[in-house]
Amino acid sequence: MENTYAGCMSQFEYQGKTFRSIDLPQFAGARLVAMPWVHRLLLENVLRCAAASETPGAARALLDWLQTGSSELEIPFQPSRVLMHDTTSTPALVDIAAMRDELAEAGVDPSVLRPRLPVDVSVDHSLAVEAFAQPGAVEANMQHEIRRNAERYRFLRWASKALPGVRIHPPGTGIMHTINLEQLATVVSIEQRDGVDWVVPDTMIGTDSHTPMINGIGVLGWGVGGLEAQTVMFGMPTMLQVPDVVGVRLTGQLQPGVLATDLALVVTHRLRELDVTGDFVEFYGPGVSTLTAGDRSVVANMAPEYGATTGFFPVDDQTLRYLRDTGRKEEAVGLVEAYCRHNGLWFDPQAQPRYTRTLVIDLAAVGMHVAGPRRPQDLHSYTEMPQVLAAEKFQHPVASATLPRHPVAVAAITSCTNTSDPALLVAAGLVARKARARGLKRPDWVKTSLAPGSPAAVSYLERAGLMADLEAVGFGVVGFGCTTCIGNTGPLTQQVRSAQEQGAAKGVAILSGNRNFPGRVHPELELSFIMSPPLVVAFGLAGDADRDLSREPVQVDADGRPVYLRELWPTPAEVQAHLAHSRDPLDFQRDFARASLNPLWLGLKAPSTPQFPWDPQSTALRRPPFASLKEGSVLGSYDAYPLLVLGDDITTDHISPASAIPRDSFVADFLVERGEQRDDLNVFASRRGNWEVMVRAVFYNRSLRNLLAPEAPVGHTLHVPSGEMLPIWEAAQRYRDEHRPVVVVAGERYGMGSSRDWAAKGQRLLGIRAVLAVSFERIHRSNLIGMGVLPLLLPQGLTPQSLNLRPGDQLHVDAPADCIAPGAEVPAAIVRADGSRMPFNARAAVETQLEANLLREGGVLPAILRQTIGAS
Repeated sequence: MENTYAGCMSQFEYQGKTFRSIDLPQFAGARLVAMPWVHRLLLENVLRCAAASETPGAARALLDWLQTGSSELEIPFQPSRVLMHDTTSTPALVDIAAMRDELAEAGVDPSVLRPRLPVDVSVDHSLAVEAFAQPGAVEANMQHEIRRNAERYRFLRWASKALPGVRIHPPGTGIMHTINLEQLATVVSIEQRDGVDWVVPDTMIGTDSHTPMINGIGVLGWGVGGLEAQTVMFGMPTMLQVPDVVGVRLTGQLQPGVLATDLALVVTHRLRELDVTGDFVEFYGPGVSTLTAGDRSVVANMAPEYGATTGFFPVDDQTLRYLRDTGRKEEAVGLVEAYCRHNGLWFDPQAQPRYTRTLVIDLAAVGMHVAGPRRPQDLHSYTEMPQVLAAEKFQHPVASATLPRHPVAVAAITSCTNTSDPALLVAAGLVARKARARGLKRPDWVKTSLAPGSPAAVSYLERAGLMADLEAVGFGVVGFGCTTCIGNTGPLTQQVRSAQEQGAAKGVAILSGNRNFPGRVHPELELSFIMSPPLVVAFGLAGDADRDLSREPVQVDADGRPVYLRELWPTPAEVQAHLAHSRDPLDFQRDFARASLNPLWLGLKAPSTPQFPWDPQSTALRRPPFASLKEGSVLGSYDAYPLLVLGDDITTDHISPASAIPRDSFVADFLVERGEQRDDLNVFASRRGNWEVMVRAVFYNRSLRNLLAPEAPVGHTLHVPSGEMLPIWEAAQRYRDEHRPVVVVAGERYGMGSSRDWAAKGQRLLGIRAVLAVSFERIHRSNLIGMGVLPLLLPQGLTPQSLNLRPGDQLHVDAPADCIAPGAEVPAAIVRADGSRMPFNARAAVETQLEANLLREGGVLPAILRQTIGAS
């Protein structure tokens, strides 16, 4: 094969068949055992996929990294597949539909624009918890979902017909990362290239920040924004600096009763302290071998919460066991072992690879933990809930006669993070069984739910006899999707809503998810705690978050006896015994296939034309203006007004919310004017195909504080020249009409959270030319560049607070297109309203030459259009 080094290929024999493969031991020699496993996979990818002109330099960069543990050199990465969910795929596919229109208008056959890699789409982000703790909740919630999203789902069905290689997994089939683990991942694949069968590692990217969950079984993959995914879909590699790799050495073994969730929260806390933003993280050492693939996947899933690109566990016997347990064919499992052992990809618990930095975690020292009440890295013992809530200093002018001061408003076993590991669900079921035996009931103010990542969960829970126990205490299945974890919680109970309106209580969300930013779980809830599924059951039954469950009872039973958590908590032996006789490997393929035949989904009619027929009256799907050849670069030298000045930890939820659309918002007013019902507006995420709705939603978040106008109503800012307080999108439009550039100034970790490309698209539509921040989260930084918006790092010591920006101040940015390069210095200055200047040098948060080129093109979409027209 012409793109590979001579001498790095070999013949690989398996079960009497001959395949071709990249031979890593032959190519790297003794250096291979010193390389992190993630670098070995990157090296294989470079040798097999890179253009001939790039291969020598990229391979050498990976090998030379061993000398220093760091590098500024770039390498290409070409994954073998792409994974998306419905609310990231919708805007990406809307972009493709719009680009097809643009091509047709330019006289080019629109059907030439099609993905070059397989694209799997899971419809999992639109299910809301309306019905709960009642029979038929799954069916009722599904009917609500299809009714509210039918137009968007028809569009997805059009995409699966019009775009070869796009495969849609309908509602009810599960959460994307669980589907990836149970159905899509091969770990090792057979791929035909130029008529020759190759054996290759399974690699991927996903348009969700929790894509690294697949790292738990040794598949290299990570989350990217939808814009970066589009570049890969259309044949361009994703370019990255040779990544720094942080090695987390695990020793010892988890104590009885301590679960994978507890370990994941400890890892998140420790790595956030270390600051691994943008790094690859890899787990090694003897403790790794004590963790199941389920345990590992929970830890890997939290990679975006600890700020890393990956959370990688290499392939070993636990990987093989997981593949067998989920119904993979023995021939495929054997290929994984044979190839990984042959090619230096098999895990050795005694190995000591070269890492950039290392961290040691003793598994035996991990206890039962919770994280919150506002960030997943804020770690506490489960015994410390009263102290944490006391620090909130909530003052209630009136006391509720029926509710505690901090009632559990939501108790949700939710998210791929903790529902993909059967051991965690079985543990929750055993707590429910013991609680049921003591007669415990759900307090009527608590909204309880169970939303597993896979329909197979119901099969093994029923076989274990635990499904009835969970239902008896309020944790019946409400559907198979992300639900509460992404804010699709549905309305709170009337008791909690009334108490909060009266100031008599401040509700708390308890969930087994991965994020707990204020307002993410529910716009009316500021406080949330992440914990393991069995602990969610316990707090849900307690109904009061202000409890130390190591000392205080969960409830008092009908006989007046206190029921303590220690009486309900299962032993590891109990969990393993129930797992052993309840799980059938056939469940996973069989239940997935059955769910794929969703009749409500199959009943949706979709067009079959190469171009999508837009409906000008639609409030869900509109052709976006940025998928156009007219969109150019916004680089240059200019003086700009700050549209907003923000502090630290501004998440993509702050920038582009995904929760329910508030009925009293100006976004709601816009929709009602177009015929929608104010009490049935769905969630923001359901409108991501309509740019006119989404631009009005940018920065619409009740917990967002704009330092430029601290007293501004939600979603408003100051239009400085007029002195008027306006909705942000109106102020931005006013600036645009006046030909006045705007920027955003922010603090640390700007854009943390979900890989939401609309957080960048919205800023481009607002006319924001640059974001000046103390630091950026990895995916959002990439998304900004994908939309042509320049991310700039403030110099050390400067913060939004120290800049002391006042109305009338402007920022001078000197960023002409020919000066933008990876890490380039960008002259800037504060131009005060009185004419004085405060100069400083910002740094372009640009990591690769490809990113610099995209900024000059105006973003990903114009670049794809020009490439497609040129090729035609």
